[in-house]
Amino acid sequence: MAVEAKICGLTRPGDAALAARLGAAYLGVVFAESTRQVGPALAREIVAGGGGVPVVGVFVSHPVDEILRLRDVAGLSAVQLHGGYDAPARGRLQREQLPVWVVWHIAGAEDVERLADQAPGADVVMIEPRVPGAVGGTGVALDLALAQAARARVGRARMALAGGLRPDTLARAIALVCPDIVDVSSGVESAPGLKDADRLARFLEVARDG
Repeated sequence: MAVEAKICGLTRPGDAALAARLGAAYLGVVFAESTRQVGPALAREIVAGGGGVPVVGVFVSHPVDEILRLRDVAGLSAVQLHGGYDAPARGRLQREQLPVWVVWHIAGAEDVERLADQAPGADVVMIEPRVPGAVGGTGVALDLALAQAARARVGRARMALAGGLRPDTLARAIALVCPDIVDVSSGVESAPGLKDADRLARFLEVARDG
């Protein structure tokens, strides 16, 4: 089962170019506070390096006006929102022709039960593990049984699976969860923000071949 892949946490235009050349469907840059955080100028260089592959900006607490400004400066194609963004905020971004990826952090069955409330109006629902004090990019894997249950709760919405995916674990995750998109950051790195060419190639090969 082939799925689309998003390579997130990019900090170098060359890595964006490589990911695009190897078949990534999406690229990601982090504006939230993180070891992989980039500013608007570098984000714009990464967008250019991607050569037309859609670039998703990751946000946690930026006001909507600031997100729209960064969209224009950097050339973002979509936004990934972690918590705190209500339906009116999401709707305004979408009216500005900016697709919204809503992130839902899962630690147990109670989080899965609440997941269906996140799907309406989202262009993509991303599920990843809840790690205290962290937004993403931790390398912590989501329990696949919870991920399977989450897939059922999302219904017909497009779902992205994130959290601790690596080239050697990806095939099993795809087979069990059947996501539309897989998202990786630390799983293809040699150091935070620095993508490893071999790991990147293997990950995208698995995503393509299922």
